[in-house]
Amino acid sequence: MASSYGQGGVELIATGEKSGSWGDVTNINLQILARMASGVITVDLTGSGATYTLETDTGGATAALSEGQGKVLVFTSADEACTVTISPNSEQRLYAAINTSGYSVTLTQGSGGDVTVLNNKNAFVYCDGAGSGAAVTDITSALTSLGTMSTQDASSVNITGGAIAGITDLAVADGGTGASDAATALINLGLTSTAAEINTLDGYTGDVDDFNTVPVTTLGTSEASKVVTADANGDVNLSQELKAKSYNETFLTANSTSNTTTLDLEAANVFTTTLTEATTLVFSNPPSTGTAYSFTLKIVQDASASGYAVTFPAAVDWPAGLAPILSTAASAVDMLVFMTHDGGTTWYGFFAGKGMA
Repeated sequence: MASSYGQGGVELIATGEKSGSWGDVTNINLQILARMASGVITVDLTGSGATYTLETDTGGATAALSEGQGKVLVFTSADEACTVTISPNSEQRLYAAINTSGYSVTLTQGSGGDVTVLNNKNAFVYCDGAGSGAAVTDITSALTSLGTMSTQDASSVNITGGAIAGITDLAVADGGTGASDAATALINLGLTSTAAEINTLDGYTGDVDDFNTVPVTTLGTSEASKVVTADANGDVNLSQELKAKSYNETFLTANSTSNTTTLDLEAANVFTTTLTEATTLVFSNPPSTGTAYSFTLKIVQDASASGYAVTFPAAVDWPAGLAPILSTAASAVDMLVFMTHDGGTTWYGFFAGKGMA
């Protein structure tokens, strides 16, 4: 009867077999058993690419050593994420897998399931040897009942799940907040702002001096050495003179619709309109009484010299009570200026330029 082979490729010598080499076979068998019990094998994945076969049994005519016979497998030097197939798929094995290869290593034996060990991570895995449907199972997660942990390497604490209960709040001096609720934690840390207020400052890059210039007593006004703020309408009221290196005004085009051209005085200080029909001007949204406001209006005749009539608001007071006579030539440009200080009750109109083009 010929020899047979057991777990890990251990050669079971039949009666009368291996004459003259029995001792050599026995030595190999003992080495295989030692590897299976506590052997640490380095599996060098250099040049393996995306796949690698880990032999647990050479399947030869005599016992031989192989990488897959080890108890602890240390994967090194992968070129990319690698799938390691444990062969044959009929071999039942329990491994401690240590991955220092630089990439993820996926252990597989059949179609029943795989285990991926991330780079610089470890796992205990069980290969069930169920043939083509063999599965590799991660049993690391099953090791949950470890009793009391009295000493732990400070650089190796890694809690990934569960809950911590029955402990005293960690003091501020030890890196904690000394509290189990946000409000108390803020007080202990010397913070008087609420969590909502702190959230609004996420990304702020200024310093304490910048904060001190922010508060303004009355919203929408200015104060010395403070930041200017706008009121609910977006208006800014300066309590002192304004000194600007350059001053710009918004230039807005207004079109006539149904013989009416509306100038929204909240939107600009300089307007232009090209006549396409006879139109009546409407001055809307002037500032309230007590605030002086002026704007400039550019009126352009159409290219066909149609001479469209323009009707001004009745509230406009012209010099000597005479409204201007606009140019009628093709594309002629007239410039007018208007000013009020009583909320638009009276507008003072001035003909600033006639036939500018």
